[in-house]
Amino acid sequence: MPDFASRLTAVAGAVEQILDAILSAEPLRGETARPARLLAAMRHATLDGGKRLRPFLLIEAARLFGAHNDGVLRAACALELVHCYSLVHDDLPAMDDDDLRRGRPTVHKAFDDATAILAGDALLTLAFDVMGDEPTHPDAAVRASLVVGLARNSGLGGMAGGQMFDLDAEKAAAPLDRAAVERLQAMKTGALLRFAVEAGGIIGGASPADLAALSDYGAALGAAFQIADDILDAEGEAEQLGKRAGKDADRNKATLVSILGLDAAKSLRDELAQRAESALAPFGPGADTLRAAARFTATRDH
Repeated sequence: MPDFASRLTAVAGAVEQILDAILSAEPLRGETARPARLLAAMRHATLDGGKRLRPFLLIEAARLFGAHNDGVLRAACALELVHCYSLVHDDLPAMDDDDLRRGRPTVHKAFDDATAILAGDALLTLAFDVMGDEPTHPDAAVRASLVVGLARNSGLGGMAGGQMFDLDAEKAAAPLDRAAVERLQAMKTGALLRFAVEAGGIIGGASPADLAALSDYGAALGAAFQIADDILDAEGEAEQLGKRAGKDADRNKATLVSILGLDAAKSLRDELAQRAESALAPFGPGADTLRAAARFTATRDH
């Protein structure tokens, strides 16, 4: 998928530039000061790494409806700030206790636990600052819809809630069944991926029917992404992944790989990627880049 790879790289570069500007040392109006150590930890967590898949999905979904400007990039960066905050907290000793992220020391290793907690807190709140600020979209109602969507998909009933289910599963007396694992993964990983394309549709003024199609696409892609991640954890090497491999088995994590086995999990991953592609039928060839994203999700090697 050379065209897709080029587009993904180009979007990642554009997102990196905006994130670098957002995480500058100059205080915004209403801020008093930006502590240097905290800012350094936030930049360590956010810059110079990652595929930027969530921003990519938001940007490409918005393009379906003719929206492609700096405001779209800002919304995409707000979403990425939430994702990066979640990684900082997920890596903490009280959670997954990881030393490596994107081939570099995790934030609590490069700085310390307290700074990592604050960096995650600050990235999360900064995300809502960016999403709700007027340069992101001139229509306050659109910004409000984006802020509410981001809150619901990253919080209690979304990503954070899914993380709680994940932690509970590690201590459970019996393994989770397939339905419980699918619910957990739809929240912990799938919620932000699904919201990425929904947010692009919101920015572009998509109809309810088009938003529903995007949501179906995002849900299937998110499920495929998590299964692919679990397969990579089971089969990959730390040098390839940029993070510790084999940690799911070490911590007895609830995954569809552990329930179904590798071969069946790979078949389900591919089926979900195809389901995601099929959900884009209403958009015709204009959605080919999003179709390629679904295929990429199933075939990525890191």
